[in-house]
Amino acid sequence: MKPIQQMKSALLLTMATSVCLAGCATKAPKYVRPDSPVPSTWVAPTTIVPPSQKAVADIPWQDFFVDKKLCTVIEQALKNNRDLRVALLTIKRFQELYQIKNADLLPKIDASVGAGLKRTSGSFSGTGHATTGQQYNVGAGLISYELDMFGRVKSLKDQALEQYLGSEQAQRSIQISLVSQVVTAWLTLAADRERLLLAKSTLASQQESYQLTKSRYEAGVSNLLALNQAQTTVDAARVDIARYTTLVTQDENALDVIVGVHVSPELLPQSLSDSLTALKDIAPGLPSEVLLQRPDILQAENQLKGLNANIGAARAALFPRITLVSSVGFSSSQLSGLFKGDSFAWSILPSISLPIFDGGSNKANLKVAEVDRDIAVAQYEKTIQSAFREVADALAQRVTIDDQVSAQQSLTDATSESSRFSQARFDKGVDSYLTVLDSQRSLYGAQQNLINARLVRLTNLVTLYKVLGGGGGVVQTPIVKP
Repeated sequence: MKPIQQMKSALLLTMATSVCLAGCATKAPKYVRPDSPVPSTWVAPTTIVPPSQKAVADIPWQDFFVDKKLCTVIEQALKNNRDLRVALLTIKRFQELYQIKNADLLPKIDASVGAGLKRTSGSFSGTGHATTGQQYNVGAGLISYELDMFGRVKSLKDQALEQYLGSEQAQRSIQISLVSQVVTAWLTLAADRERLLLAKSTLASQQESYQLTKSRYEAGVSNLLALNQAQTTVDAARVDIARYTTLVTQDENALDVIVGVHVSPELLPQSLSDSLTALKDIAPGLPSEVLLQRPDILQAENQLKGLNANIGAARAALFPRITLVSSVGFSSSQLSGLFKGDSFAWSILPSISLPIFDGGSNKANLKVAEVDRDIAVAQYEKTIQSAFREVADALAQRVTIDDQVSAQQSLTDATSESSRFSQARFDKGVDSYLTVLDSQRSLYGAQQNLINARLVRLTNLVTLYKVLGGGGGVVQTPIVKP
């Protein structure tokens, strides 16, 4: 057999032996998903929309938020938001960590080429004369490869995989939260802009009433009290204009920060009334179908699985650890004879490390791993309970908010009629201006409350989208399969 073929055969034999000796099973306990610690149905009624509608987690955000300008702003946020960018980089980091642990299951082979020159003094050579020797070698071999007979390395690999999958779910959570933040900020800006328009419209009508009252006062038809009362309404509207102008600017700044870039004015909403159809309605589904699809719950379960695998690594540390170092190659004192004659050499150096006395540290590490797993179970159950509470609270508001908006609309319409009637009575001299002032204030307050009720209804839909795990198809990185 030729020398190169000898080296290749020995190397392949060493690798095959290593792989065969390495075990595949781990000593991790079998994972069993904890029972859900919440009721099987929501407390609030869920017959808001037809039950045939697919689950929120399967609805892409592009199908739920239908306003074109809003969708463009969301797309900009997904490209530029720094929190999401950090989450994506974190996924890549855990992916590479998983690849490192996965590579530990395979033998690592290094090649080496060396040449040496050595001079030996005469007193050591035994000849009385100094000698000079040369040595050439070329070879390859395993570098401290652990035979995973008890599954320690595989358990660590499984834990790294769950960390990676958990980071992917964390990215989903951040993305869903980001989308909901963008929509909420966009709707809040729309509401404040409508409040500003209402305040400006009210100021214009109040100034008109003030000028009319002033003319009546100068003509001796009205008194100074009515004139001062008219002035108070003008000043109150001016105060609101200044306040809502500040709020609108702050809303725009907040939206820019969330999105990560300056949002173009043409993408901003003009008023909330123009944005009432920007969102679709959604079906809540059942807790067992919804909660286990939420990324934060999936992340908690990944953490639980990872700590469950860590128990396997802690258990394997109680057993002997076998490490293999080997080499095959050629060595010769002359470069021309490196691949000739008996220059072929090989070595296998297995070592066994058996824990005999460690002061109880290995057993303590196993207990720590088991307690960590139990803590993760409690955290997983708490995450489910918190998610159930979030959805239940949002549904409790959802089933009444439409009635609230309808009642507020009716109240606003009635107050508007009352304001016109009181103004007509004042013009005919039947009522005082104080009655007109009270009715105008009531109308202004009712209009503001209607804007607020509409905003609450829309933000409630956004909240439901978020807490139900909405946004199917948001994953931006592939999942590494074990």
